[in-house]
Amino acid sequence: MGDAKMNKIVNSLLEWYIKNKRLLPWRVDKNPYHVWISEIMLQQTKIETVISYYCRFINELPTIASLADCSEDKLLKLWEGLGYYNRARNLQKTAQIIMNQYDGQFPNSYFEILSLPGIGEYTASAIASICFSLKEATVDGNVLRVYMRINNCYDDINNVKVKSRVRNELLSIMPDNPGDFNQSLMELGETICLPNGIPKCLICPIRDYCQAFQKGNYLELPVKYIKKDKPTEFYTIFLFLYHKKVAICRRKNVGLLQNLWQFFNISNKMSLSQVKDYLESNHILFCDVKKSISYTHIFTHKKWNMVSYIINLESISNISDVQWVNLVELEEKYALPSAFQPFKKVIVEELKNNDEA
Repeated sequence: MGDAKMNKIVNSLLEWYIKNKRLLPWRVDKNPYHVWISEIMLQQTKIETVISYYCRFINELPTIASLADCSEDKLLKLWEGLGYYNRARNLQKTAQIIMNQYDGQFPNSYFEILSLPGIGEYTASAIASICFSLKEATVDGNVLRVYMRINNCYDDINNVKVKSRVRNELLSIMPDNPGDFNQSLMELGETICLPNGIPKCLICPIRDYCQAFQKGNYLELPVKYIKKDKPTEFYTIFLFLYHKKVAICRRKNVGLLQNLWQFFNISNKMSLSQVKDYLESNHILFCDVKKSISYTHIFTHKKWNMVSYIINLESISNISDVQWVNLVELEEKYALPSAFQPFKKVIVEELKNNDEA
């Protein structure tokens, strides 16, 4: 597509955006704190849902300093319903870094913003362009959809190289008001060039430049190749408890998660009766066994489907190659990979309840 045509697209988008942009609470100003909070909330949630959460959050925590000092209980309560709670924790980590390393001022360079916890390329580009007028391109699903339809491009939008190419091409035509341009592309994708159903081509400001509209094949785009299902492995996690301690063991020094600590486990998915049969056949004396949580952990090339059981032991004489640790040691001394973190949370609660009993 020629430069002259691209310049016309840019100008048409900007004119349309200025006249038609939605009045959203985080667009009232260009405060990077406001844009940052909204972008993190919008990662997994629709705009209509986010508005009330955003307003409540900013009302309770109006500054970076207030977020940095907020108790975790309050923070998670404000986040309740949005899910993905590590996003909220990363918000606080970033707020504390800004207070300690940047004197409370949000960093104003793209790479400094990108280095902060929980901030990826898209969010860093959004903050940098909207708040600091830096020429950085925001490439999300909405932008990719608009781009692919304009260019009638059938490349796989899940391909990292394709995303990188789109980003570079957008950078090459970035105007002097990059924040408005990035938001115009996102706004067009959210309100006109729709992902599901029929796009509103007849009121699109750039339909005259859109190859997919001219060919009538816009519903075929963008192309997103379906990834092959990852192979699934099944495990039973034994959460052994004895005298307010839990058993952990090291993984082998080869393969996945090598040499890291884990809870005792068996490569199979077992029922409650099968677990009891296993314990009895191995002469492991237990007081009671109760089923706990199930969890599927997704790695790059495989999935672990895990079921867990809390097992209170009467004796540890027939259990070898494990380390018995108390609650403090489990939380502060021994690092467990993320695949076992849900079970750690369960056992921490169990140990705390045992202490209170």
